[in-house]
Amino acid sequence: MTSMIFYERPAALNRERHRNLKLDNTSGDFSFAGRTNSILLAVTEMTEAAKDYPIVFTGKEGGPFTLAALVGLRDSENLFVGANGVWQEGVYLPAFVRRYPFVLAEAEGGGEDLTVCIDESYAGLNTERGDPLFGEGGAESPLLEGAVAFLTLFHTEMQQTRLFAQTLSDAGLLDRKSIEVNRGGQKQVLEGIFVVDQQKLAALDDAQVLALFRSGALVAIHAHLMSLTHVERLAQRMDQRMRAPAKPESEAAARGAPAQRPAKAGKGERSDKRASAQAPPQ
Repeated sequence: MTSMIFYERPAALNRERHRNLKLDNTSGDFSFAGRTNSILLAVTEMTEAAKDYPIVFTGKEGGPFTLAALVGLRDSENLFVGANGVWQEGVYLPAFVRRYPFVLAEAEGGGEDLTVCIDESYAGLNTERGDPLFGEGGAESPLLEGAVAFLTLFHTEMQQTRLFAQTLSDAGLLDRKSIEVNRGGQKQVLEGIFVVDQQKLAALDDAQVLALFRSGALVAIHAHLMSLTHVERLAQRMDQRMRAPAKPESEAAARGAPAQRPAKAGKGERSDKRASAQAPPQ
């Protein structure tokens, strides 16, 4: 099974093992997504997601590439999830998050076989309250049927996303970049991202531009470029979180979480903080 961000204990959905499970999503708790700085995004989501997040390409030189929405500038920090686990109201919620705790897993080594899995560690799974996963006789419930349909659609759209990203890579439009934010004498650097080079885009011939336009890629490119203006807003969010008073150690211990202390540069160490976009290719 490939590595899957968010999923602590993914297991193949089984009619016998999970027959009595119910899903309770009423709490609105997104704490499972609180420890990542980027979230995979489908190309079909770009026009909506670009209103709230910087959208970048992730991958390695030469590909494969995919899309990600930046939700933080430091490792393991989602600036849109509060301490209470609530995702900021009014902000677009990516499909990658909405599908949780379900996921389609590919077999080791690739292949076309996909398995519906569920994160057994999710607190919303129980046997007492919520909507059942299976009905009488082990048949899929309406909830599970809807979840599988959503997973299938998202998988298809992510395949389209990889093709879109590869088209831009093949055209020589993607350049490796790093995002630098200077705050209080300390430089925060986010690495491992790629963006469309506007000069290379402008240098395309008419036939190439027409092909991008007719495929819908040109609209997505402009959404990506416009979204990059949100980097400064993301930095402002980071400032606000850094200025927020730290929770007392006793309160952190009561929640079962380690108390957080601000990192300090040791004597002779650089004060630069480097992070990488964490969303893995899927």
